[in-house]
Order: sequence, then structure tokens, then C-alpha cells
Amino acid sequence: MVLSLESLVVRHTHRIPAPTGPAGAGDVAARQFDAALMSAGFKLSAQLLEHLSELSEAAVVDTAVRTLRTVRELVGDHVEHNVYFVDFPANVPDTFDFWMRCVAEALDDSGSRAGVLEQLRKGVVDLLTLPSYGRYQHTYAEMLTSHDELLAAAGDRMTVLHLGGALDDEVTGLYLALAGSATPLGEEGLRDLKALAEHCASGPQPETIAVRENRAVVNEARLRVGAELLLDTVTDVLRLACALSGGDVTLQEPTRFRALPRPTRRALLAGLDAVVAAAPAKLADVHAHREQFKRLGERLHPHEYPRWPRAAEVFAVARGERQARSFDSRVEELLCAGDVLAAAGLLRSAPGKLFRALDRLLRSAVTEAEREAVVAAVEEAAPAVAGRVVLSVREHLDNRADESGDRRVFINRLGRAWVTDERRPPLPKAHRRRLVALLDAEIRRRLPAPGRLLVDPDVLDVALPLSGKATAAGLGVLPRGSVSPVDGELLRFFVYWKQRERSTDYDLSALMLGADYETVSWLSYTNLSAVDGEHSGDIVDAPEGASEFINLRLGAVRGTFVVPQVNLFAGEGFEEVEESFFGFMLRDGDQQGRPFEARTVRMKSDLRGPGRVALPLAFVRGEDGRWRAKWLHLYLKGTPTSNQVEGNRVSVATLLRGIVEREQLTVRYLTELMAEGAGGTTVWDGVSVPDHPVTYVGLERPEGLHPDSRIVTLENLCDLIPD
Repeated sequence: MVLSLESLVVRHTHRIPAPTGPAGAGDVAARQFDAALMSAGFKLSAQLLEHLSELSEAAVVDTAVRTLRTVRELVGDHVEHNVYFVDFPANVPDTFDFWMRCVAEALDDSGSRAGVLEQLRKGVVDLLTLPSYGRYQHTYAEMLTSHDELLAAAGDRMTVLHLGGALDDEVTGLYLALAGSATPLGEEGLRDLKALAEHCASGPQPETIAVRENRAVVNEARLRVGAELLLDTVTDVLRLACALSGGDVTLQEPTRFRALPRPTRRALLAGLDAVVAAAPAKLADVHAHREQFKRLGERLHPHEYPRWPRAAEVFAVARGERQARSFDSRVEELLCAGDVLAAAGLLRSAPGKLFRALDRLLRSAVTEAEREAVVAAVEEAAPAVAGRVVLSVREHLDNRADESGDRRVFINRLGRAWVTDERRPPLPKAHRRRLVALLDAEIRRRLPAPGRLLVDPDVLDVALPLSGKATAAGLGVLPRGSVSPVDGELLRFFVYWKQRERSTDYDLSALMLGADYETVSWLSYTNLSAVDGEHSGDIVDAPEGASEFINLRLGAVRGTFVVPQVNLFAGEGFEEVEESFFGFMLRDGDQQGRPFEARTVRMKSDLRGPGRVALPLAFVRGEDGRWRAKWLHLYLKGTPTSNQVEGNRVSVATLLRGIVEREQLTVRYLTELMAEGAGGTTVWDGVSVPDHPVTYVGLERPEGLHPDSRIVTLENLCDLIPD
């Protein structure tokens, strides 16, 4: 358990909990550790190197072994990345010539000759039946001998690992940060919170746990140690039951409830009873998840516990035996009747719902008095609304066009997206401007005084992480909608997957689009080489893991957009395989090295989505000729099998247009608000750091910051979101 907790701290904070052990002369081992880290694109901070040098060699080696395992997995260097074409990116053949070579080799093979001849008579050959197609023809070691050693370059990534505090302090701090996060966590974050909660349930707790999914995970751990449960809605109890059954605490997928022990059933029923006793109107919340409440009632047997009659009422509502009119239905009735004043008045008691209904209220308002009443209700309710909801509405107002006819993009929490025409009438300009100013003032009021502000310019175009579900787990991953610079001559994508039970074929492809989103060209297994770059070759089976690469020469790319994608051609989905991830590397034009070199990796993200086509990000060439990454984190539904880049070009172009043209609230927005109350704002030059405390906001933490500084980087970017 100690090892896994230490690994969590390193992954989330890029700090190594202060290594302990007997004193000694560990300086040589520490420098060797640093050198090994550099091969993976990491290095020790000066303070950490000094700390390790004062420990014994054995203590340093133990720390090195644990840490190297963690960081190599973080960057994707824990597996062997082989390629089909051993010399890739050199000597990649023409696609048709390659296929003909595979056919010729199959005809020379006595075991496959008859089947291939039969296919040739019919006029169509299935590539997957050819023995030399889609399966490695050399070992990983043989591939390595075909490549020169990587030449170091100034642009290679180097992520600094810093010295942390004691392990218990680091674990507790990480637990408090995740549990008390102002924004929902992604799948990995919830999994990590679960491990931390089991260790920290009896220790310090966040002042508030606003995100309901987080509360469910924490309640599961608190129940196991006999601590008081944090419940204030009937849905909190349902989420806890899902957690206890290993189900989905977000309630997006139905949970198959397990048989629960009697003490657990008593705790859940007592919790339901207390919630309803305190606020009988909360029975109406049952309607949103009626079927799951019915299934839960079958496991809890409320009739066996007459001392908690209000808990039984929950399941009576779920079965339709008792009426409990929902708040939303009352609002809907008023809006359908055209009574905007009454609807706004009712929504004052539910500030979050008022904010989410704001657009509809303004569109439904006919008179100036109604519009003024809506704005007044928002102004009154704003202080009681969660910060991320305020920011979401602020972003929404930025994207409400003055004229209809634009496109709307919808993206759910699973990364599924669709586009439709904008048919809503525009919002009144004057009221939209007033609301923007009102929300800006509310956010500014909530932001803490930053003191002196130091800002890394590269972080300014990073989208605010209003939900962890808009960001995949990994290294160097930015929230959906973020824009980041791309500096390098060679851009190389990679995908790795390892199947669990069935033969699985993922296809890495890259679609090049023009300024009007028209198709210019593509690279895939059906088009292995072009002016733009090369494909490493198709792999169709991954029992031991498989990799595919695309190499692009940015100066030669035709078009304005490059959209890498991973197509599920056959086999296990992204959520079924044992492991799958995507990433990209940047290299100078004269850098050699293997197809995969960890220190040139700029981003590596897990592929864990429900669709059949993954779109992690896109690359956009600006008017200045420079390339920038636009982060997508999308999954297209695709087809059950045989997904190809050629078949989804229109869908990809449509989605890309919608996201590229959408305005995002970024770190720039918040830092500009913070700067108004700062004692001074400095744009970091990437080299020097002040000797006084600052609030630093950037992609990575610089060395040498004053110990009393507040530091916000990608690892804790959600800390910028005010409560």
C-alpha cells in the first residue's frame, strides 16, 4: 500500500515524498538516478538531488526503482513500442507495392497459397488472411538495432520532480485536494480518490465536499470505518449504494446492486430516513433515477425496518405508489403557461437551477419587466451558486451569438459529441452585457487576493477545467478546448494497445483538412506515405501489445488542420482492452533515435471512452504559420466494425469546426481578474524567479520559487476555480 500511495503522489503532484533511510554517501547513486530519469524526460530538482545525496546508497536505489516505474508508465515508456516497418520512418513503401509484396509472399507459402489463389479468382483479397500482413516480422531488439541513438536537443521535454514532505502529509494533502475539488473528477481521479479515502477516512477531512461523486467515494470509506456519513439528498444514498456495489457513482450507467450485509442496509436506510425527515420535498429527487431506486429497494428490504418509515416512502415514490411532485415539473408548468415572473421567483430558491435555466428564461420573457426580473433573480442568487456553474454560464454567454444561424456543439460527460444548427433566437444584447458584467464581478469577488502574481504565458490559453471529465488521464494533457503551442519540425503520433481476450485491431490515422475544413489528404494503413509524412504500418493483433506511429513533417503538411484519430477496426473497445493510450512527440529535423523516445513525448493520454473512434486533439496552423494544438477529447460512435478515416471525414470536419470556433473561458480570463487585485503582475520569462512569495500560475513549477509561494500548475489547475 505504501508503494501505491507514493506512486499516486508522484503522478498527481510531480513531487516525491521525502525519501527516508539511514544517512550516507548517496551522491553517486543520486546522480545515476537523475541520469536514468532524464532518459525518460524527467529530472530531479536541485533540492531533491541534495536530499538524496545525504541518504545511503540503498535508500536512494529503493527510491529510484519505485519512481522510475511510476514515471515511465506516466509517459508510456513502460512497454516496448515496436513498428511493422523496421526502419520507420525511413523506407516506408508505397501502399499498393506493399500489398502486392504481401500477396506474393503468401503465394510462396504452401500453407496460404490455396486460399489466396481462391480469393484472387474472385477478384478480392482480404489483407488479414495474408501471413505477413499486420503482424510484426521482427523482434523489438532487432528493431532497435536499425535505429541510431537519439541526439539530444534543447527542445526535448524535461519534467522536474520536486522534493515533497513526509509521505503521510503528502497523501493527506492529495486526498483533501481530490475530495474537496470544486470540479468533478475524471475516471482516474475517482479511482485514485477511492484508494486515498480508504487510507484517510479517519483523518482530516475537507470542509466541504461539493461534488456528489466525490462524496459517494468518501462515504464508502467512512462507512467502512464507522464514521458519520455525509448525506443531504436521497441521491447521495443511491450513489453510495452504487459505490458499495462497484458500480457507477455518476449514475450514467445502471448498477447491478449486490446483496448488502445487514449493518450496511441499516446505515443506508437510516440515512434515507434522516434526509427525508429533514426535508420531505427531497422525495421528488427520486424521479430522476426511479428504476435504480426500485432495484436498490429490492436489496435493502425497507419493510423489515419499520423504525425508518420515511426511508420506505422513497421506494414508494419510485414504485409510483406515492406522489412527490418534482421542483423541475413545477418550473416547467409555469414556463409552459408563459409565467416567466413566477418561474423566476420559484427558481430563486434553487440558485443552481436558476443559472442553468437562465437562457430559456430570457428567451421566454416577453416584456422588459420580465427580463429585468430574471436579471434581478440572477444577481440575488449568484453568491449561492457553485463557482464552476457561474463560470459555465459565463462561457455560455460568450457563445450566444447575436444572430441565429450558427452551429451548436453538444458534448456529454462521456466525450460523445454532436452538432446541430442554432435555432434559438439571440439573447437581448443589453441584458447579455449586464449579465456578463455581473458574473465577472461575482467571480472577481470570490478569487483570493494573489499578492504578487507570476504568470507563465504558455498557460494563458489553457481552458478552465470546469470538469475533470473533459480531460483524459496522462501526462501533459490539457482540458478540452485548450490551445497550446507546438514547436518542432517533426510531429509524431503514437497509439499503443494490449488486448485482453479477443484479437483487437486499432488503426492510427491522420486527416489533413484545408482552411474550409475540406479534406486535403490523410495517412493511414490505406495510405502509408505521402508528401506530409509516413505511417509505421498496420498491426492487427495485440496479445503482447502493439504500437502504430505517424510521422509528419510540419513544414510539408498540406492544409490548415491535422486531426489524428484512433479507429477501432475490430475487437475490444477502448474501455475493454487491458491498456490503451495515445500521445505525440516533437523532434528537431536532424534528431534520430527510436520510433518512440520518452523524452520527446509532449503528451500521453489514456484512451478510455465509449465510442469507436477517438479524437484526442487537433493541430491548427495559424495565420502566423505556427502550429498549435487544440484539445478535443472526443469519441465518435462510429460503426460496430471496420472504422476507417475515409468513412468519418465529414463527421470529424463538422465537429472540428464547431469546437475550433467556440469561445472558451481560459486561464487568461481568471488571471486578468486576479491581476486587478494583485500587488503586481509579472509575465515569467522562463528563467529567473523572484526571491519573494508569489502566486505562480504556469504549466510546470519553476525551481527556486520562494517556499511561501502559492503554486498552480497543470497538476492542480482546478484550484483556480473558486468555490
